[in-house]
Amino acid sequence: MSWQAAAVILLALALALGAVWYERSRPPSQVVALVGTLAALAVAGRVAFSPIPNVLPSTDLAIISGYALGGPPGFAVGAFTGLVSNFWLGQGPWTPWQMAAWGLCGVAGAGLAAASARRIGRIGLAVVCAACGLAFGALMDFSLVVTYGGEQSLDRYLALSARGLPFNIAHAAGNAALALAAGPAIIRMLSRYRERFEFAWRPARRHAVPGAVGLGCLLAAVAIGSLASSERANGAEGGSTAAVSWLRQIQNPDGGFGISPGEESDPALTGWVALGLESAGTNPLDFGSPSPIAYLREHASEIRTTGDIERTILVLAGAGVDSRDFGGSDLVARLRARRGGNGSLAGQVNLTAFAIMALKAAAEPRGNARSGAWLARARNSDGGWGLAPGAASDADSAGAAMQGLAAAGRAGAARRGLRYLRRTQRPNGGFRLYSGSPNAQSTAWATQGLVAAGADPARFRAYGRSPLDYLARLQEPDGHYRYSGASDQTPVWVTAQALAAVNRQPFPIAPIPHAPSASSTARTTGSAPGNGSASAGGQMSHRKRTKPRPKAEATGRWAKEPATTPVDVASSSEQDSEDADELPYVVGAIALALLAAIWGGWLIYRRRLP
Repeated sequence: MSWQAAAVILLALALALGAVWYERSRPPSQVVALVGTLAALAVAGRVAFSPIPNVLPSTDLAIISGYALGGPPGFAVGAFTGLVSNFWLGQGPWTPWQMAAWGLCGVAGAGLAAASARRIGRIGLAVVCAACGLAFGALMDFSLVVTYGGEQSLDRYLALSARGLPFNIAHAAGNAALALAAGPAIIRMLSRYRERFEFAWRPARRHAVPGAVGLGCLLAAVAIGSLASSERANGAEGGSTAAVSWLRQIQNPDGGFGISPGEESDPALTGWVALGLESAGTNPLDFGSPSPIAYLREHASEIRTTGDIERTILVLAGAGVDSRDFGGSDLVARLRARRGGNGSLAGQVNLTAFAIMALKAAAEPRGNARSGAWLARARNSDGGWGLAPGAASDADSAGAAMQGLAAAGRAGAARRGLRYLRRTQRPNGGFRLYSGSPNAQSTAWATQGLVAAGADPARFRAYGRSPLDYLARLQEPDGHYRYSGASDQTPVWVTAQALAAVNRQPFPIAPIPHAPSASSTARTTGSAPGNGSASAGGQMSHRKRTKPRPKAEATGRWAKEPATTPVDVASSSEQDSEDADELPYVVGAIALALLAAIWGGWLIYRRRLP
């Protein structure tokens, strides 16, 4: 067998394995429809740009498809583009090579997403698209050597490559221009679609891809890894210490915290931060002057709702402060008075769970057995818990209920929630609230529930990724945690809740020693006799806030969105700002396209000269 025949057979095998890879990934109908749409768009783009020599939008679309949707869909988009577009531009021996080349561009996009944690910038994307354009040209030059006979030597290949260099440069420049102009916008659209119809692909290691495809994937990943630079700090390197340092830097002069740096302090957010500090081993009495405890005492009159009371009791217990006489109020008595005859608080799962933890922290466990029994009965048939008995299960409520049950001495009932959490864990290791993409807060609540139930969150993995891995990927270089890969909303609140998870601290937390040299002006009389602390929900203050407060205490935490319609998107003002920032790139891309058209016309003119 000649080496040309071997190369053609290897090419056919690569295409066949790519098709099998896509089929074995079992894409849902939404993804199949999206792959067909993207392939049609790539075909239309290639045909529309055909008058401009070697400017091929199909390359960018294949890369972006792999980046946003994964390797199998990216390969399918690229391969279908090469096959279908040639029904208009001409079929020939080059078709399978183009299919393989564009398919590998899709795989390269998936490798880029993995190497950059889907955090590649506009410039980085343009560089990768340009590099893929040059690689595409190199492979097509090789196809000429294999397909059309003649001398089979490196010199001939280099001669063919040199002759096609202007066209390959045009391809790379067109790719970069299109990526600068429209790449981030297309990625955002596809990412929103992917998050809305969450799907998962089996890891490639379970379905080995031998031959050229496997080798091509490896080479693409290595090449992309050398080009892409991660903008996110490694969570394992920063972790809890970096997050506490960030909180210290953004603490307001009054000792409190707002929902974001620079925002007006709020008792609810200050309470959450205090709990996060305690989980990291820092007594909030020793954090700043005035301290978060001093701020809470100053604003004790705003502690009104059940969630406010629960959370504050747990903060004070962790700091060693008596919650029976705080700001002239007996918080423990106020909480006990709100417990119903069946043991629940307002018939809500989270409020009941946090009441159990708060009263345990205050050494007032009377009635917790009755509340624990009610909480165990509130579990749904799928093993999880919702906002109330019979409501749809969610990771937040499940994590809270498991902590509450453990605090009530019902460890067996808490462990029954592990089945639900294992089934709802996402492929990236995180958890989500109802639908949409995973987020740091739901992941933190689930992680605390895992620890409370006796499970090791580091070994609780989906597709090789744990919830701790997911949180680590969300930590920014300055130490704070993002809400999700697509949103950095409410960073103070998110960071505070993530701290409890990364430190593997379910509620209640044992009291943290208070440094004797620190100011004790924020202390009330004595320390709590309890041996734990906890967290509960609450509300935003009645002053400046970035989002409207929910009208009902649907959960044990203050919700970012109405409980019935959780949303994981950036604000419209952020989107408008992004769109405005794209204008210079659009103008530049148009200019580059015009230059490419002029250059292409000149090349065509020269080739027609006698």
